[in-house]
Amino acid sequence: MNTPTSRSIAITGAAGALGQAVAHHFVAEGAHLALIDQDEGRLRSVFAGRLDAPPHLFVAADVTSEASMAAAAVRIEQALGRVDVLVHVAGGFEMGDPVHAMSRASWDRMMNLNAWSFVTVTKAFVPQMLGDGAGKVIAVSAWAAGHGEAQKGAYGASKSALQRLVEALSAEVRDQGINVNSLAPTIMDTPANRQSMPHADHSAWVSTAVAAQTIGFLASDAALSVHGRHIVVGA
Repeated sequence: MNTPTSRSIAITGAAGALGQAVAHHFVAEGAHLALIDQDEGRLRSVFAGRLDAPPHLFVAADVTSEASMAAAAVRIEQALGRVDVLVHVAGGFEMGDPVHAMSRASWDRMMNLNAWSFVTVTKAFVPQMLGDGAGKVIAVSAWAAGHGEAQKGAYGASKSALQRLVEALSAEVRDQGINVNSLAPTIMDTPANRQSMPHADHSAWVSTAVAAQTIGFLASDAALSVHGRHIVVGA
């Protein structure tokens, strides 16, 4: 496996607020980054003048598509040699109708973005980790995965499904040297959340920097004995 200062980190949803914080956390450690998002133009915009040159790599890919993620993994492994840590930040949130009035489209959207995407990204990268006998997989779940809330039925169910997938994959690969865990924040302090909830108490929200540091812990040797866990951050 690469030395700690030259680890290769793949980050999905890298152009978002948390994805950016995770990228900056790992680049400060000297890591080589593969930054994945649906729109390469957005990646170039948010990381302009900072991470837009080798050894770092921008990759446009759809995390819900097996073919798209398989192609992305080939490109990343050719450029970086391997992926030591996969951080799956990409996902989605939407308020919805009550369960008794939920649309199939809403259900499918949340399940594809938050649960199926974990299958596609791990299918793309875990085989290489198995060949290396080492690796870290970290997903971003949510505190909401542990309980149901009004108008969040599809979202909560999809994040709960993600946590069960994390646990199942962990049980499947832990004996091959791979750690699989998730971060489960309460409300993230992002520009989008501040805009949608302008009157909320932002002081109780989780900063992206703190969330990135927690992901950094799960990616470190200090977490070698942590398997299939969901680290809750926030009040």
